[in-house]
Amino acid sequence: MRKVHFIINPSEITAGTRGASLGPAAIMAAARKQGSTIFNQYLKSRIIDHNDLLDQPTPYPYAKRIDGLLDIFKDLNEKVSGALKNGEFPFVLAGDHGSAAGTIAGIKNAYPDKRLGVIWIDAHKDLHTPYTTPSGNIHGMPLAIALSEDNLECKINDVRPESIEKWEELKNIGFNGAKFDPQDLYFIAVRDTEEQENKLTDRLKIKNYTVAEVRESGVETVVKEIQDKLSHCDMVYVSFDVDSMDPDQTSYGTGTPVSNGLSIDEAQEILAMFAAFPKTVCIEFVEVNPCLDDKKNTMAEVAFSLMVNTIEALN
Repeated sequence: MRKVHFIINPSEITAGTRGASLGPAAIMAAARKQGSTIFNQYLKSRIIDHNDLLDQPTPYPYAKRIDGLLDIFKDLNEKVSGALKNGEFPFVLAGDHGSAAGTIAGIKNAYPDKRLGVIWIDAHKDLHTPYTTPSGNIHGMPLAIALSEDNLECKINDVRPESIEKWEELKNIGFNGAKFDPQDLYFIAVRDTEEQENKLTDRLKIKNYTVAEVRESGVETVVKEIQDKLSHCDMVYVSFDVDSMDPDQTSYGTGTPVSNGLSIDEAQEILAMFAAFPKTVCIEFVEVNPCLDDKKNTMAEVAFSLMVNTIEALN
């Protein structure tokens, strides 16, 4: 039996739309609506947030609110690594996706000598950097942070020294430099990308299992293939962005919905199989945004159902 430890991270300072900070609470509301006591059954910790920074201008145009994100990373690093060292399974419920590299930092901090594999279930690659970003929103950068990648070959922005200093600090929290090898990263359902990310993906030779491939081969075949490819890894982290699913089947209750995504059943099967995988040490759910939900709290209700099924598969 794996001891689940919920880590609640309500930050939304790296997103381009407002409301993701309410995502974890919306999932808890869905649990209460169904009469579930799951959030009373396991340990629960809360990460600090700096959402007040959204009420003022940021002096970091190509890495918006990176000053607050540094504190969030440090807290995530401490709580995720602490949970793992205590023999617990960190299940992170986050607002936006930008802080996921802080979760990864915590895993690597706990096990610095172990090789980490990363499963990124998302509509987006999240491989931008301050040098390549068209928006400055850091929720498009977590994988570049965790890979300690600048992608200067695709540079379009002149980044200020104070932003570069904080960017370098961010990349080194928990463990100096890259937290994993790009050959140990696999995308599932990515379908909305930009040229700079595509060039980086090609250079690093990162594989994306498209929705069409998942359907053609079947979830079980795809997941087992990824697990086989990660056989040399000691541990695996799974990051699940709800925009990996088709918004017409779920809802538009996420910051950057993209059509033609995974079905709910496909997402459930993928998550359950990785939860049952003995190497998996941490799972994270992100980007539920009830403020954008066109079907009341449907996205949070779907996420809650997936979460419960995933936890059952852990044990």
